[in-house]
Amino acid sequence: MYSENDLRDAVAAGAISGEAADALRAHVSGARTMPMTDEETFRLVNSFNDIFVTIAAVLLLFAMGGIGQALVPSSDGPSPLAGLLVAASAWLLAEPFTRQRRMALPSIVLLVAFVGGVFVTLLGAIVMQFGAMEAQAPLTYGQRILAFSLIAGAALASAGAAWLHWRRFKVPITVAAGAAALVGMLISIVLAVIDLRPGDDAEAAILPLVFVAGLGVFAYAMRWDMSDRARQTRRSDVAFWLHLLAAPMIAHPLFNWLGVTDGSAIGAGSAIGVLVIYVAMALVALAVDRRALLVSALAYVLIALTWLFDEFGAVELNLALTALVIGSALLTLSAFWTPIRGALVERLPGALQGRLPVSGRLAPAA
Repeated sequence: MYSENDLRDAVAAGAISGEAADALRAHVSGARTMPMTDEETFRLVNSFNDIFVTIAAVLLLFAMGGIGQALVPSSDGPSPLAGLLVAASAWLLAEPFTRQRRMALPSIVLLVAFVGGVFVTLLGAIVMQFGAMEAQAPLTYGQRILAFSLIAGAALASAGAAWLHWRRFKVPITVAAGAAALVGMLISIVLAVIDLRPGDDAEAAILPLVFVAGLGVFAYAMRWDMSDRARQTRRSDVAFWLHLLAAPMIAHPLFNWLGVTDGSAIGAGSAIGVLVIYVAMALVALAVDRRALLVSALAYVLIALTWLFDEFGAVELNLALTALVIGSALLTLSAFWTPIRGALVERLPGALQGRLPVSGRLAPAA
């Protein structure tokens, strides 16, 4: 089975013409009665060999981390040497499996291991230093500021590592990894300024930051999406991973503020609020032709509907009824995604239509 990425590579290599690739896309779209843009395709596994290589790579990376932890043990957290060995191994493994063979799943795992290894290397050194200081005496305000500042620097360095990886290997998820590192840097800076103490409500301080950062990542994802409305280049794949990062950063704070994460504490107002927000997210997902928002908020909707069915007396069937309603709604939306999206986008201003991904009922921008 050939993916959109394989088709792009074939055109770039001169194996087939651009006209032949467009004809193949048109044929596939007609056979599936859904435009290629609405399919939101991305490559994860081409064959079982991808899984085989991923398992082997994970085992090797785990071994390198264990060796580093044994050689330079750290009682306060991960060893810097462990992170360094994992990062170095991930980069070396990416040369044959990412740069040469373009294997999707191993490339994703190796990218995460490389950026995570860089961050763990720096974080481990910071933790070891300040852990030793705190063992002698509680950290002063200035020392806590310095610690969070260094953590922010470690996150920034991780973003730089992601940029280097992108320049070398061009793995689409790399941009999302760099964005996540930058978000971590900004949150660390804010935490350094407000100086949280033990017993303070860290969640109350962090969630607004996460929400605002999620909106920023979503806007950045849309910038990539708008540069490839037909979704025929790697930019669309980059946008996919950015949307996947932004979705939980937006959804979790919203539903947390509604009290959904408190479990049994959810009330009728919160349950209805969850459903209203989910419908709003569904409209945004349809407009931008991305399903990440719907998936990231699904667990909260399940909690809200389960509570509602329980309140109306369907105690024994609440889970079954919830699964029936959500499953039916999502399958219906999936089956009629293209006509529903076309009807929605046609009602948007023309200038906005020209920025959104192309749909079956929309003509590409000139």
